[in-house]
Amino acid sequence: MDREIRVLVVDDDALVRGALTMMLDGADGIRVAGEATDGDEVPALVDAHAPHVVLMDLRMARVGGLAATKRVRERPDPPEVVVLTTFDSDENVLHALRAGASGFLLKDTPPAQIVEAVHRVAAGDPMLSPSVTRRLMDQAGAEAGSREEARAALRTLSEREYDVAVAIARGRSNAEIASEAYMSLSTVKAHVSHVLAKLDLENRTQIALLVHDAER
Repeated sequence: MDREIRVLVVDDDALVRGALTMMLDGADGIRVAGEATDGDEVPALVDAHAPHVVLMDLRMARVGGLAATKRVRERPDPPEVVVLTTFDSDENVLHALRAGASGFLLKDTPPAQIVEAVHRVAAGDPMLSPSVTRRLMDQAGAEAGSREEARAALRTLSEREYDVAVAIARGRSNAEIASEAYMSLSTVKAHVSHVLAKLDLENRTQIALLVHDAER
């Protein structure tokens, strides 16, 4: 994207915040606009800095990342949210994705992948780590118990919209979908917008979760 990406870093560990800020401020096209030590500080900092992306820790003392993510995503024109987690010990990752987060990162993710994640979610693509995506999606289907509801929702889509939804669930970007389905990029974007509107979803990650629920 052409604009500078403003990032808000939210973590109660000063060392983690410092490392993320130093790393992101040194990346091309990214600027850390602010830091928060707890989820209750996020609304005011979003108002003050209008970040494009929020890196959100899940476990914090006063207001956790799940509640903070819901509050952020309920705002008009909200920033994208990427949750930070150790995954194995955090059971709320799935709930954060359903609340509107665009993806997640393990806290030991290599710096280059964190930078890539910020660029991707700012451009509208979810960031789901390949090493844990399958485990996460399996958990999603097992927990949801709503296969028929998901299938009924997907039946409201046109054939092309359904194909785009499935491609999103497979981790394809808009450009990849356009190439594979022989559509223009603008047509793919229009289909994605229609899918989100028809299914009353927030982002591509929630489309992927719904498709995986239907395929369980």
